[in-house]
Amino acid sequence: MKLEQVKAAITGGASGLGYAVAERLIQEGASVALLDVQDDKGAAAVEALGARARYFRTDVTNEEGVSGSLKAASVVIGGINTVINCAGVLGAGRVLGKQGPMPLAQFESTIRVNLVGSFNVAKAGAQIMQTNAAGDDGERGVIVNTASVAAFEGQIGQAAYSASKGGIVGMTLPMARELSRFGIRVMTIAPGIFMTPMAGGMPDEVKASLEAMVPFPSRLGEPGEFADAVCFILQNRYMNGTTLRLDGAVRMQPK
Repeated sequence: MKLEQVKAAITGGASGLGYAVAERLIQEGASVALLDVQDDKGAAAVEALGARARYFRTDVTNEEGVSGSLKAASVVIGGINTVINCAGVLGAGRVLGKQGPMPLAQFESTIRVNLVGSFNVAKAGAQIMQTNAAGDDGERGVIVNTASVAAFEGQIGQAAYSASKGGIVGMTLPMARELSRFGIRVMTIAPGIFMTPMAGGMPDEVKASLEAMVPFPSRLGEPGEFADAVCFILQNRYMNGTTLRLDGAVRMQPK
């Protein structure tokens, strides 16, 4: 898919990795719909990105809301041929903490936003994309989900988060296999330690210790590098059904 032909719905698009992807796609001539719950940041993002960006307040866990937002976005930006799931929560907490066992609601909410939300948006996007005109190789659309290296090396306190991201990795291949008959590719990126709003408020000493964990380059990942990976996936039609680690060779330690 040529980047200037992309009409993308991006969850979590008002900030962080999602915004970096939107910014890069806009630079390449694409049109984007930002799906988020941060109204102020959504408005600021649209103002910064220009006329080819629109914002739709969307809770990724709401089935009817997601379907409605994607249908509206399809009308406003002239179709949907790309869905990029960047919305997520950290959901940190120990199974047995100082205050007792983790409340089940905390575990469930992390799974619901990260995993259920990603599935909810992906299947609603696929429903729209299946009717697109077929391009080269019969391609009608691309879904890119965001997992994490925590899907493979979860740290202490990441049981819920790792489970949610591991679920995203696990559904990538079967979803790609199923949607292949419609010409829809499904890929997942598993980023390592990136400079995002989640990491932006950390003390300098914590940031330095995290950077030291990364073999090369020994720094936090830049959101633009995540956007580069998304663009590579969109342009390379043979990328399908797998998870791409983007992590500077880091392998997370227990804590």
